[in-house]
Amino acid sequence: MPYMWISCNNQPQYIPVCIGSTGVTAADYMTQPFILRWGIISTGRIANCFVTDLLVDPKTRNVTDVVHKVTAVGSRSVQSAQKFITEYAKGDQSIKAYGSYAGVYADPNVNAVYIGTPHTLHYENALDAIKAKKHVLCEKPVTTNAAELRSLLAAAKEHGVFFMEALWTRFQPLTLEVKKISESGVLGAPLALQADLSDNFQIDKLPKTHRILDPALGGGALLDLGPYPLIWAILALYEHPANQGAAPSNVSGTMLKTPLTGVDRNTSFTVTFAERGLAAQAILSCNLNVHGHQTGVVIRYEKGTIAIAAPIYCPKSFTVQYLEGDKVTKEETRRFEYVGNGWHFQADEVARCVRDGKSESSLWGHDKSLVEMGIFDEVRRQGNYKFPPGVEKVV
Repeated sequence: MPYMWISCNNQPQYIPVCIGSTGVTAADYMTQPFILRWGIISTGRIANCFVTDLLVDPKTRNVTDVVHKVTAVGSRSVQSAQKFITEYAKGDQSIKAYGSYAGVYADPNVNAVYIGTPHTLHYENALDAIKAKKHVLCEKPVTTNAAELRSLLAAAKEHGVFFMEALWTRFQPLTLEVKKISESGVLGAPLALQADLSDNFQIDKLPKTHRILDPALGGGALLDLGPYPLIWAILALYEHPANQGAAPSNVSGTMLKTPLTGVDRNTSFTVTFAERGLAAQAILSCNLNVHGHQTGVVIRYEKGTIAIAAPIYCPKSFTVQYLEGDKVTKEETRRFEYVGNGWHFQADEVARCVRDGKSESSLWGHDKSLVEMGIFDEVRRQGNYKFPPGVEKVV
């Protein structure tokens, strides 16, 4: 039976508006959803996915308090922006096509900006948007290092805008349900977690300028694939109430680099939490030259396990086993279905946060992105993976 999630934050919360000057009455406002007007930065594959989901009718996922409208698209040329609008935004002639990102930032009809450029460009793109006083949803990894992220967060605070990393997995129905079970206590405390995201990119057949191989674009497995195994460790361990918000007590990583360009081809890292009331460890991996496998994530608890099916960035099922000693006493599998591919849930979160005047999300707050980037910095340090000069804008 299909399972449809209704967000626990789905209760309408309204902000004051000037009634009368636009012909809107108080009664109209109380029944109308909040509309967030988006500007899209980049017209690549990830932006395609985001916009396609953004335009799915929210009512198909039982969302009635917010809706989304694309009002501007920025690309390298007006022609490519217009092509994107035609192919992925239903040819909506009201959407403005810009041959630069600056046009999107300056557009007064844009409330929030989605940044889908390569991650070595995230810092400057996000900073430009923030300075234009646009709210920002920036693709993962949010920056190339933690110093860049801290700089962006300071700028967002200065200019009074919302800022969030687009780790879409965190907002999907399955993820919210896993978190609920994990923190309910029915399985006891989490003890160990394994997660992997791998794909065979056939890197020997790719040009060395491809984003996955080019160190000038932050190439390699860690920054491109690593956020997805790590998000499950952050969800199940860092966010667990017993951890009391403590940072990892230890991070250990190792890299195997490709001789093609020197980026990491295979990376494994262990993240340990043992500072406060939690004692647990996550073993995480990402690879560019092998296919992923089932099961993508396994979280082991005192009284059971949660096994999450691949692909771990957008899983559609998980299985819970309840244990007494080493005996399985009950097993249940939960499956999830919805219209779209899972990118729209994060957009709903952004809309609600903007509507409610928040500077960050309670689901994927700034602290979690800082933990993520701090871990990646340490794994790169231990793996001696240094970006070319000039790639990191803040160090």
